[in-house]
Formats: sequence, structure tokens, C-alpha cells
Amino acid sequence: RQRHEIELIASENIVSRAVLEAQGSIMTNKYAEGYPGKRYYGGCQFVDVAEELAIERAKKLFGCNFANVQPNSGSQMNQAVFLALLQPGDTFMGLDLNSGGHLTHGSPVNMSGKWFKVVSYGVRKDDHLLDMDAIERAAHETKPKLILAGGTAYSRIWDWKRFREIADSIGAYLMVDMAHIAGLVAGGVHPSPLPYAHVVTTTTHKSLR
Repeated sequence: RQRHEIELIASENIVSRAVLEAQGSIMTNKYAEGYPGKRYYGGCQFVDVAEELAIERAKKLFGCNFANVQPNSGSQMNQAVFLALLQPGDTFMGLDLNSGGHLTHGSPVNMSGKWFKVVSYGVRKDDHLLDMDAIERAAHETKPKLILAGGTAYSRIWDWKRFREIADSIGAYLMVDMAHIAGLVAGGVHPSPLPYAHVVTTTTHKSLR
């Protein structure tokens, strides 16, 4: 089915042969904790080359000054941001799972919903669009430390500028998870969140593949 049918689940996109070959290379046997030039293990010079190349390509692709390419998944990546910017018990806002959000955006079955106080926002019932006025009201009422924009199943254009304005009005961080639309952003057919968000996360497959 993977070879002869179209997979419409973005997170189950099919990796290229080059990726399969890289994952099956002898580099899989190498521990490389730390960062390029500052590893905890010796003999990481070739891992450093690969990681530095990935960093430079990510920066060029999305027009940013910094990139971390180490997380093994989008979930790990989002957790890393939470742990960097929040303390357990802090409040953040995220798109409700039933409105197109992701498990890591505050679902009670995920660590994001267990370690932090979550204020979920959603879409209007009549047109299924984000209610930015309601989001702004909720932000002013609950004063989250971080607002998370982005989702897994919201097929409309995200207004990053408005989200940043709301975040700035309450002194919150704006985090954007663009994993599902990264390919559209890279291709220039969806507005980039990079000029507005304090932190942007994405994955290397889905629409970016």
C-alpha cells in the first residue's frame, strides 16, 4: 500500500531511499551526546559534520539564525521547549485536540497535560475557524506563560501576527508547532511563523518530505 497508494496522513508520509540508507548506516552505532565540537564521547567528528550540515540547511530553508536538529520526534521537541520555557504547574494555551490540536498541545493523556495547567482554545462551531477574539479574551483572563499555535488537523491559514500580538499583550512566549505545514511554509504557500514566534518546532517528514 505504501508504494502504490497515496497516504493522506501527514505524519505517515514515506521517507526517501536516502533516509532509509542513512538510518541503516554504521553511524547508527555511534553515541554522540552533546553538540558539535562539545561531545561527551570521542570519535564524533563525522557526526559533527552531519549535524552541522543539517543545521545550516534548516537555517537556510526557513530563513532563521538558529536551529537545533537533535530531537528524534516532534513530541520530544515540544517537550524540550516546555522544559526550557516553563516550570511544572505553569499555565499555557494550546489548540484542543478535538479542534485539530496535537496530544502534546495539552492533552490530559500527555505529559503536557499532566505537568502544566492547560487552557485549551478551539474553533467556532458554525464555520470551524479559530475564534481569535475568544482566544484573546481567554489569554487575558488566564495569563498563560506560553501560547502554543499550530495543530495537526487545522486546514486554514494561521494568523501568526495576531497570535504574537496576543502573546505580547500579556507578556507570554509564543511557540509555534508547524510540523504539519512545514513543507507549505518552506515552499512559500503558507505564511511563515518565524518572524513572529519566539520558538518554532517542526519535524522532517510530513509535508516537508
